[in-house]
Amino acid sequence: MKLLMLGDVCPTKVNSDLFKAKDITALFGDTPELFKGKDHVFVNLECALTEADSPIEKFGPNLKAPEETAEVLASLGVDICGLSNNHVLDFGMPGIRDTFAALERAGISCTGFGEDLADSRRDLVLEKEGEKVAIIAVCEHEYSYALESRPGSRPFDPFETVEDVRRAKEKASRVIVCYHGGKEYCRYPSPRLLSACRAMVRAGADLVLCQHSHCIGCYESYLGGHILYGQGNFHFCSKNSFEGWHSCLAVDYDTAENRVSFTPVVSDGRCIDLARGETREKLMAEFEARNAELASGEWKKGWSEFCQSVRPAYFGVVERACTPGHGEGGEQFFAHYLDCEAHTDVWRELFKTKHHTNTLE
Repeated sequence: MKLLMLGDVCPTKVNSDLFKAKDITALFGDTPELFKGKDHVFVNLECALTEADSPIEKFGPNLKAPEETAEVLASLGVDICGLSNNHVLDFGMPGIRDTFAALERAGISCTGFGEDLADSRRDLVLEKEGEKVAIIAVCEHEYSYALESRPGSRPFDPFETVEDVRRAKEKASRVIVCYHGGKEYCRYPSPRLLSACRAMVRAGADLVLCQHSHCIGCYESYLGGHILYGQGNFHFCSKNSFEGWHSCLAVDYDTAENRVSFTPVVSDGRCIDLARGETREKLMAEFEARNAELASGEWKKGWSEFCQSVRPAYFGVVERACTPGHGEGGEQFFAHYLDCEAHTDVWRELFKTKHHTNTLE
């Protein structure tokens, strides 16, 4: 099979009018070239498709987009949406019901969401001429994830997900994991994320794509599997000042050959297009440099430096939780930072015990 795997998609205030008007040419530039000749196209839908006014309580924005978004995606050739992320449930059950209805009308399949925890753990299996490819879409623990008796996205579990991969490999020739997690704005994996992705490969995953970081990260080939630590935003346009927000890698995956290739895509803050010329060369050169750091072990320095750069924010979370006057809001902020794996990874880097520096002589 020829698959096109794309990152985060979320229409925003700067271009929702174009999605409502279904102006594909303006929105996507020359990127429709990527869709030609593909058996399936996957995107991560990073929002609810709804007009509902029912935002859930959370830290961070509640994201929704016009229901016409589903028709736009289908017109491009998208036939699979991943719903395992931290925003799909931003408008509660009214929002998710509208999302499912919009995708169904557009003829788009979805995966990574269920009526409860057990239901969310259903794989999507693609079949063609006797070949089976399983897609497992999981997310870290941040607001939207399913519980034993509550609807939500398929959560990552270091034990259960690895076992899910192993079981999927028993029935499918290829297994793809779309992992929605990792630290936002960081181009390197945490030590935990690297270990988790490698464990999934050892269990049978052929391709692991880490999304959610909103920037292009780094790649490695590991024991015959492919791991991309940070795919970037496919279509999530805004005036965000972080340079990495405005570029991504579209991933072509040939399942028969187990071969991947990357095509950089860039945003002008409102629409997207294929990266060209010096912009393309710069993006790919920086990507290759980070790949080399991953191979040499230098990535650990990049990860540590990133964590130190956000140190004040994490100290502020502790202060809000422990200082009188902040009340439940401060406690909930701290609870959120404990619940989410990406935040916990930063805690562990910033607050190392003496065990890491003690001499044993």
